[in-house]
Amino acid sequence: MSTSGKVVVVTGASRGIGAAIVSAFRKLDYSVVATSRGIKPSGDPEVLTVPGDIGDQAVAQRVIAEAIARFGRIDTLVNNAGIYIGKPFTEHPAEDYLAVTHVNMAGFFYITQFAISEMEKRSTGHVVNVTASIADTAYAGVYSVLAAMTKGGLNAATKSLAIEYAAKGIRVNAVAPGIIRSPMHAQETHDALGAFSPLGRIGETNDIADAIVFLDSAPFITGEILHVDGGQSAGR
Repeated sequence: MSTSGKVVVVTGASRGIGAAIVSAFRKLDYSVVATSRGIKPSGDPEVLTVPGDIGDQAVAQRVIAEAIARFGRIDTLVNNAGIYIGKPFTEHPAEDYLAVTHVNMAGFFYITQFAISEMEKRSTGHVVNVTASIADTAYAGVYSVLAAMTKGGLNAATKSLAIEYAAKGIRVNAVAPGIIRSPMHAQETHDALGAFSPLGRIGETNDIADAIVFLDSAPFITGEILHVDGGQSAGR
């Protein structure tokens, strides 16, 4: 049984950055509600897994309902689920647009509504949105319009929600990763991708998890977009 008494909900939790976030919060003794399409049951009694498509409103509602039923509260929501489809702008079929907005936007919208509604009951809570450094720093040859549109939208929503809910004791922040070593990027591309970072390498999933944990432990920070990108957003 968790001794911290705190509960975090993590979307896109089955692998990569999401799995690292789950691990980081468990090390802090948080109970975790982890969701993704293909997530498997956990042997840890303090990790509740809820499979499903987070862009579906009914799934989002079920995740929050099961979190409350199992653990009785929600302290933190980490909106990590996201997809990237890189193509020249005019080569995107409608299916690409629908897929990216479904996960990156609807997947944030529904579950955040349900989570904040629960946080309001206790006048405390924290939402962290995982966005992307490329949302505000474009690079020639990197096809990023759908990522910039959706993740940039989440950056703007982060600030709006931070102001809307500050007086209610609810904080909202974002972490904007650069290129991270994860299943999203093939191993053979890592050296080339590292060249986009002034530090000369790609990041690790734990870099993002550590940033999220930092924000969660910093009660006077809200409306912040924390770039964890090896200096990519600062310029080259």
